[in-house]
Amino acid sequence: MTRSITITGDDFGLSEAVNEGIERAHRDGVLTHASLMVAGPAAFDAVQRARRLRTLRVGLHVVAVDGPALLPAAEIPDLVDERGWFHADQRALALEYAFVPSIRKQLAAEIRAQFAAFAATGLRLDHADAHKHMQLHPTVGRLLLEAGAQHDLRRVRVPAEPPRVLRKCGVKPSFGGRALYRWTKRFRRQAEAAGMATTGAVFGIAFSGHMTEAHVLQLLANLPDGDVELYFHPAARRDELLQSLMPGYEHTGELAALLSPRVRAALAALASPARAAG
Repeated sequence: MTRSITITGDDFGLSEAVNEGIERAHRDGVLTHASLMVAGPAAFDAVQRARRLRTLRVGLHVVAVDGPALLPAAEIPDLVDERGWFHADQRALALEYAFVPSIRKQLAAEIRAQFAAFAATGLRLDHADAHKHMQLHPTVGRLLLEAGAQHDLRRVRVPAEPPRVLRKCGVKPSFGGRALYRWTKRFRRQAEAAGMATTGAVFGIAFSGHMTEAHVLQLLANLPDGDVELYFHPAARRDELLQSLMPGYEHTGELAALLSPRVRAALAALASPARAAG
């Protein structure tokens, strides 16, 4: 089997520190893709950078929890706080998305608006995923796929991190991690029924916020064949927003991993006879 490796930076548009990190990781490192928060405080800056980075493949990072919404609060009053940000309680939102029709209607409008805003940038839509993997919620996943189909979406992330690979890296998968891996099969079926290509395996969940050189080298030494994605949260520095939202994340350490000669060499070794995307 061949192996296709996608290296993605999430939260593009969240802050200029993130944008700078993603740009540097693409220009000088191994990053091939980025996922854009179209309502992020630095989304305009991200789009300007993406237009200059002709080889960077950009997709939509759909936000449906704990992040900035696009529509005015008056149009989605049950989804956002006074700042216009989605509520952070993922469990409570998941229940409301499943059982409250009026909230589902607001969510559908917001997701459609996020896809429309991405289209308005003029960037080619390479893929879609969701902040905090909310595409795994059946309602969010369905709405993402429906809206994406109207914008020629062809590929979505299925955040399926095989426990067997983590064990090879010396990590004992948690009960929650194993349950999440099994649950991803539902979204994969949804996506494939909608005619979307899906990632075979995704890494960055167990080491979320800590995809540093050592962890990345461990993962690369044990990657399965097929379509594989590694996702990161790089940033050039720890600004106030990142410190507030993700106090324990090693953003600059993840950028260092993407710029690492050792990581580049490990990827190059995997690319022959297999191939690396980008």
